[in-house]
Amino acid sequence: MSDWKPKRFWTSGAVVEIDNGYTVELDGRRVKTPAKAALVLPTHAMAQAIADEWDAQEKEVDPTTMPFTRSANAAIDKVQHQHGEVADMLADYGDSDLLCYRATHPEALQNRQANDWNPALDWAADALGARLISRVGVVHQPQDTETLQTLRDRVHALNAFQLAAFHDLVSLSGSLILGFAAALDWRAPDEIWYISRLDELWQIEQWGHDDEAHAAAEVKKAAFLHAKRFFDISI
Repeated sequence: MSDWKPKRFWTSGAVVEIDNGYTVELDGRRVKTPAKAALVLPTHAMAQAIADEWDAQEKEVDPTTMPFTRSANAAIDKVQHQHGEVADMLADYGDSDLLCYRATHPEALQNRQANDWNPALDWAADALGARLISRVGVVHQPQDTETLQTLRDRVHALNAFQLAAFHDLVSLSGSLILGFAAALDWRAPDEIWYISRLDELWQIEQWGHDDEAHAAAEVKKAAFLHAKRFFDISI
């Protein structure tokens, strides 16, 4: 039974406008989430992306080839019911943000962190009204309470679909600021992903390339870029 996969039973998928958004129908039958909830989507673009994924299935349905469908399901079945908890969990990244903990040595790494990470913190101060302070070392030092509350309020303001995408932008990068930077188009998503991996790339330069680690990083990068695309079609 573990190898069983649902078979394709429909001819074509279509986007349908409904009272509170959009949905996807397969030969007139509305798609539901794994929890049997109605697949109610906020934008036509999201519904079209999901319809395209269903249309791309061949004899068997392969969920691993349907990232937009999976993200929408997560937003509806999970995030929508735990919005506050998810938002708080992501907002907590602000008090231990990747960008705020700098190397004690060597100087070359310190300079690279300053060159790549300081502009992101400067952007956040201007665009988000929140200035996080960087420290040397890994010992936790709390950030300003009002600054953290400003960031928390912004996270809570995201709708369930945005928050589902934002979850991956933050957790994969390890940075609340870079999550916002990607969501709000500070720089290209590929560049923001590179910035988030600065320490890892430094280690590769010192110790050499590892195929397994590289493969894992590429999977995470693909997930990060997908999260950005899903965020963009959530509004």
